[in-house]
Amino acid sequence: MAKDKNKKNPEEPVVPSEAADGAEASASAPEQAAGAASTTGEAEPHSEDGDTAAVDGAEDLIAAEGPDVETSSTEVPETAPLTAEELRFIEEGEIDLVAEMRNDMLRAQAELVNFRTRVERDRVSNREAVIVEVIRSMLPAIDDLARAEKHGDLTGGPLEIVAQKIHGAFEKYGLRSVGEKGEPFDPHFHEALVQVPSTEVTVNTVADVIETGYALGEKLIRAAKVAVLVPSE
Repeated sequence: MAKDKNKKNPEEPVVPSEAADGAEASASAPEQAAGAASTTGEAEPHSEDGDTAAVDGAEDLIAAEGPDVETSSTEVPETAPLTAEELRFIEEGEIDLVAEMRNDMLRAQAELVNFRTRVERDRVSNREAVIVEVIRSMLPAIDDLARAEKHGDLTGGPLEIVAQKIHGAFEKYGLRSVGEKGEPFDPHFHEALVQVPSTEVTVNTVADVIETGYALGEKLIRAAKVAVLVPSE
């Protein structure tokens, strides 16, 4: 006699259906969480050794990931050694450069020396020009003192000391008188006001000094006005 398949065995325990459903739900919960994590694309950070690292924020996440190491696959090509001709060309270029720099240095030094010479010459010239202007402005007073001395008015008087100091001060700067009786006539320093023929001279000679001239070194301040003896025919 065939057994009824739908008939339950009284000896088997009956498991409530709600409990079975809860067990199945508990078993499938981790799988659902893993699936949700894989679906959203978020993964737990790992440290450099591959273990899961505990992070609290963005900085801990960057530290856990470790620094990025970039490797370059570009290889530096080896350069071929220089040939003898190339080395000789480089040496000649270095020699030419040294010679050019030396010439530039010598040229600059020469220009500096010339500049210093011009500055010193201009300084001396300007100094002499100032002294000449001062002496030229004092010539009328010097002429008066010379005339007074010639007539003996300065001898024993107070002006004699004044005249000596003035002459000494001007001589310190190189002032000298021009025009002496009996010296050859020089048109560069003498101005002939009178010419007197004479058989006693063979060249033009100063016969008398009408007004004394003055020169500062070789620079003429005022020519001496003189009378000249000229040879008679």
